[in-house]
Amino acid sequence: MNQYTILLSAPYILPYTDRFLPILDQLGCNVIIPKVNERLSEKEILAYAGEFDGTICGDDRYSGNVIRHCAPRLKVISKWGTGIDSIEKSTADALGIPVFRTTNVFTEPVSDSVLAYILAFSRKQPWLDRNVKSGGWKKIPGRSLMESTLGVIGVGNIGKAVMKKAHAFNMRLLGNDIVPISQEFTKKYEVDMVRLEDLLNRADFISINCDLNPTSRHLINAKMLALMKPSAVIINTARGSIVHETDLINALENKKIAGAALDVFEVEPLPDDSPLLSMDQVMLAPHNSNSSPLAWEAVHWNTIRNLLIGLGLPLDTFDAIKEEKMRVQE
Repeated sequence: MNQYTILLSAPYILPYTDRFLPILDQLGCNVIIPKVNERLSEKEILAYAGEFDGTICGDDRYSGNVIRHCAPRLKVISKWGTGIDSIEKSTADALGIPVFRTTNVFTEPVSDSVLAYILAFSRKQPWLDRNVKSGGWKKIPGRSLMESTLGVIGVGNIGKAVMKKAHAFNMRLLGNDIVPISQEFTKKYEVDMVRLEDLLNRADFISINCDLNPTSRHLINAKMLALMKPSAVIINTARGSIVHETDLINALENKKIAGAALDVFEVEPLPDDSPLLSMDQVMLAPHNSNSSPLAWEAVHWNTIRNLLIGLGLPLDTFDAIKEEKMRVQE
């Protein structure tokens, strides 16, 4: 008889339950799989309160109220991915419920996505393609990356990777962070660390790569957007609430800035009535910049491992299963 019950709601692992449910069963875990549309709301989680010992979650709303209602049975929250802004960790800590995540695993795919957006806007590929396919032959002016300045807000692992790749294209680089960045890095990649206002005023492309926390929520608002060049493009692959979405829509509608590339939104999935859906100068994606088979596979296994650690289960059997599965895949 299995010892623990797990609420499995992480959307990235749900398509692979045929692989991982037998493993969890072998490790002594029953699994509850709710219906998930991107993430579980507080109400949806509360419907299972008291029924599960651990969770493998995505960006589900584990507020303080939810965590308190799920305790004392809830013993561990294992987040699939890196960001834990949807989990009220202070409450979990106070109740002795560990919160796990996998850090620095999406650096390459997310930074690749940022460069893809920069290239798309610089070289106008999506718009050229649409024009020709619709019967046109309009030569839409583009620009070389070496003619452009990139500003990176949040010079952590992903921000640094973005800068390294942009440096290879000879872009001028500006950075902003609330913590000091090593001079070794800034000197090697010719990064000018500046105030946020200065970065917004000077950059042709602005990439948001900081965490969502109380200091960064709505960091980019009407006041900040007003500092940007009318020709500038903002790229957000971090968290939707770092940008005040209504203010961004107003800036785009009034041509205060030239465009935006958004992988994340304040409400996900993006509502059907969002004005962003009808804007030609905007590129949208469904929170997918972390897409990478290698990265996802690593997170699948590490998230389960973290769950077992939080439940206090031995890891010998899990490690043996993983080793065997990896050997078969090879």
